Amino acid sequence: MALSRSARRSSRWLALATAVASAATIAAAPAATPGAPGIGDPYFPGLGNGGYRPLHYDLGVSYHPDSGRLDGRTTLTARATQDLSSFDLDLQKLTVDQVRVDGRPARFSRTGDELVIRPGRPLARGERFAVTVVYHGVPQPLSGPIVFGSQYGWMKTKDGVFVACEPNAASTWFPSSDHPDEKATYDIRIDAPKGLTGVSNGRLVGSGEHGDRAWFHWRESRPMAPYLATATIGKFDVRTGTTPGGTPIYVATDPTLPTGKVDVYGVTAAATDYWSKVFGPYPFEETGAIVDDMPQAGFSLEVQSKPAYSAVRNESTIVHELAHQWFGDSVSVRQWKDIWLNEGFATYAQWLWAEHKGTATAHDAFRKAYQGIPADDAFWKIKVSDPQRDTMFSDAVYERGAMTLQALRERIGDRAFFRLLPAWTARHRYGNADTADFIALAEKISGQRLGDLFHTWLDTQSRPVLSER
Repeated sequence: MALSRSARRSSRWLALATAVASAATIAAAPAATPGAPGIGDPYFPGLGNGGYRPLHYDLGVSYHPDSGRLDGRTTLTARATQDLSSFDLDLQKLTVDQVRVDGRPARFSRTGDELVIRPGRPLARGERFAVTVVYHGVPQPLSGPIVFGSQYGWMKTKDGVFVACEPNAASTWFPSSDHPDEKATYDIRIDAPKGLTGVSNGRLVGSGEHGDRAWFHWRESRPMAPYLATATIGKFDVRTGTTPGGTPIYVATDPTLPTGKVDVYGVTAAATDYWSKVFGPYPFEETGAIVDDMPQAGFSLEVQSKPAYSAVRNESTIVHELAHQWFGDSVSVRQWKDIWLNEGFATYAQWLWAEHKGTATAHDAFRKAYQGIPADDAFWKIKVSDPQRDTMFSDAVYERGAMTLQALRERIGDRAFFRLLPAWTARHRYGNADTADFIALAEKISGQRLGDLFHTWLDTQSRPVLSER
């Protein structure tokens, strides 16, 4: 079909007008900007990163125990939440050899513990991208007052390494957005000398040997906070099977540790099944434990799917760490100040376990704990709802957090309380939540106004008055 002269003239004017309008639109479009170096947690302002959401880590580490050297290659798949000119990853101390974004070389620089990456072209909001970082070095554990004065993170053992990273040590061994509000799924591949076993999160999907090295490929298909990732390496006796309730179980135990104190496999299986009845379905593909000879670490940690125990272990500790699979791992804090939602719940689980075993009621455990701490003790000065960074793992966060739950149970009654626990883990499964979310759900399920109770037990800095009963 041909156009007349006037039609052609109109067409040229229309094309010109469209081009001008398009240019104006382009000129008005917002420019790409750098992502924030942190997500705004007041306890750890530099942790996490703005401008994108992590989706999946494909993480490979090759460890050499004699020298302590780690060679790593991490590919993070993420989605941009803004137009990005650059973005950050958290990485402490290790040397970066190469960075690629979507397979193309990218410029990078270091600012303290921030790895700043500038891709070859800006990333558009909503765009999915992959950043690969090749790095090496000797990871160093962190220390200080936060974790009971203990070292934590990547800790050398006599035959390998014990990896337990709460709250901020994941970035000592792999580049990440190192905050619990930045969850992703993981493939973790461990390369180590033959004769050692590499244990990580989720299910073992492959293993083998090549020359004098052994490799292990683990897959965590459920979202996980970075601090819950592990790549613990050593000589282990491994026992696998399923719990009576049908959950796969994997327990790795250092053979040099004395036996007979506690049946780690048996208690892990029993507690996994019992908590599945009380807290809701087990949230992960596998349960288990890593029991290593690491006396320098004065703690155990709720590593996702396989809590890590540093030689100091008993039945009560095991049920505590397994309760964290629901409270802390599946449902994670939105900010670290809400840590009582992890530790108070896991401590209360110890009281529930004693009640389940018939050795003591949670009511009696509550009264005993309360009466054992004088009113003028510094314990009562900690504000549990915001305990501050260096005291975030203080006894008050654990025990007063548990007291809060027993006080709640006695206020709303067992029927509402034991509806609340699985409702909480179902509503926020694989996500993040805060204290206000918990209070709102407790009020909805109980039909009561509960602000005064939570204020008394979480916010006040004195010993609450306890009614006689």
